[in-house]
Amino acid sequence: QVQLTESGGTLVQPGGSLRLSCAVSGLRFALYSMAWFRRTPGNDREFVAAISYRDRSRKYSDSVRGRFTISRDNNANVVFLQMDSLKPEDTAVYYCASTGHYSDLSASYKYDHWGQGTQVNVSP
Repeated sequence: QVQLTESGGTLVQPGGSLRLSCAVSGLRFALYSMAWFRRTPGNDREFVAAISYRDRSRKYSDSVRGRFTISRDNNANVVFLQMDSLKPEDTAVYYCASTGHYSDLSASYKYDHWGQGTQVNVSP
């Protein structure tokens, strides 16, 4: 059984930093690309960042590029999202997801497994 479990979400002030983690079990982690998406109330799920299993290339949305960094630890089966210079508009539930694809990683339909999400609130 595949499980993705996010952690690290909390309340943080604007300009602050936060690191999300996603622990993965039940699949050969090194052969899966990983991504982070987010959702705010009333909106569709939005792509945030992805990292390819094939060459560890990274892709970011325009809204987070330069502030967020995605990374992975294939020994520990964990993917991270380092979030710096946080803004109130980053407030959302953040989800990690896995896919066997290695290109066009911003497309949510390509992802087979999803976590339950972790809430990030950016507020004074």
